[in-house]
Amino acid sequence: MSSESLDQSIEAIALVDHHVHGASGNDLSRAEFEELITESDRPVPGWMSQFDSQIGFAILRHCAPVLGLDPHAPPDAYMARRAELGAAEVNRRLLTASGIGHFLVETGYRGDEILGTAGMAEVTGRPAEEVVRLEAVAEQVVSEGVSAAGFAARFAELLWKRSRTARGLKTIVAYRHGLDLDPSPPTPAEVTAAAGRWLRAIEETATVRVDDPVLLRHLIWTGIERGLPLQFHIGYGDPDVDLHRSDPLLLRGLIERAEPSGVPLLLLHCYPFHRNAGYLAQVYPNVYFDVGLGVNYTGARSVAVVAESLELAPFAKILFSSDAWGPAELHHLGALLWRRAMTRVLGGFVAGGEWSPAQAVRVATMIGEDNARRVYRLGDDA
Repeated sequence: MSSESLDQSIEAIALVDHHVHGASGNDLSRAEFEELITESDRPVPGWMSQFDSQIGFAILRHCAPVLGLDPHAPPDAYMARRAELGAAEVNRRLLTASGIGHFLVETGYRGDEILGTAGMAEVTGRPAEEVVRLEAVAEQVVSEGVSAAGFAARFAELLWKRSRTARGLKTIVAYRHGLDLDPSPPTPAEVTAAAGRWLRAIEETATVRVDDPVLLRHLIWTGIERGLPLQFHIGYGDPDVDLHRSDPLLLRGLIERAEPSGVPLLLLHCYPFHRNAGYLAQVYPNVYFDVGLGVNYTGARSVAVVAESLELAPFAKILFSSDAWGPAELHHLGALLWRRAMTRVLGGFVAGGEWSPAQAVRVATMIGEDNARRVYRLGDDA
């Protein structure tokens, strides 16, 4: 098999994006766009541009042609073309060109600003199913009114209702506390006391945000009891995450306690801890991981990240995700950069005589599609 044939085979994979958010349905100014192609939550300083970054250059190289421009178009020309086409057409072109065949959409973050599962399915013509964020369900429970003593039962009830047709659950405990938390399930008395503290804090601050470690543990263990695959944000993200407390090695105790349940634990994105995640995926049968998000933001260097993700973990334990949110460029690049990296890395293995061409295609298909279909039982009743 030639490198061109390998490229064609990888290009043909109908990727399952097992963790993604919706695309923005709004037209975006340049300032708005630049603020959405960085994980920083601070305004972009006037003396710099986010286009001058790996992801910015990747957009101008790989997305510009999809919108009818030459590669490496200037940022002003790119944004003018984006405005000329309008958000709906930009989304249609970029999402369709991504070749993603199935979206698992996490809806818990600013969901009113982006397309939901129905919107993503309508634009792409591909299935889009939900991943439910545990913390969002807990915050809905208290927003609707509940007593401290009734919190646990109401959370379980609403979680089952919200996840009735979902394919998975997700926790952002890395953002709300860190992964260095007690791995054991809290007692009912501890949950009630923590819920009381939270409700009193809401009265004082008028802010509904669950960050109590006891409650976060309770959400996770209730999620495990639900039995759906459970995703954990790991590593790189916006400044709300304390990066040194988001190393997946901190989850070892929880992983071991959860192992008898048989529930798959999905470590999302993981950069710069993707090698640690690969180790965990190798030694624990209930652990899987991906390198989404980091692939987009490392741009031309994403080949190295993907190569490192293939070092330790069994290939049946690695999945594809983009973690795109907002601009459809992120959805498109998540797929394109991953395909390009897999072609180059696996092509090198084949050229060196380490792998056969058939092995390369089989592994790319496992990671790009088959593993997610098995873990999330896609095609089965939820």
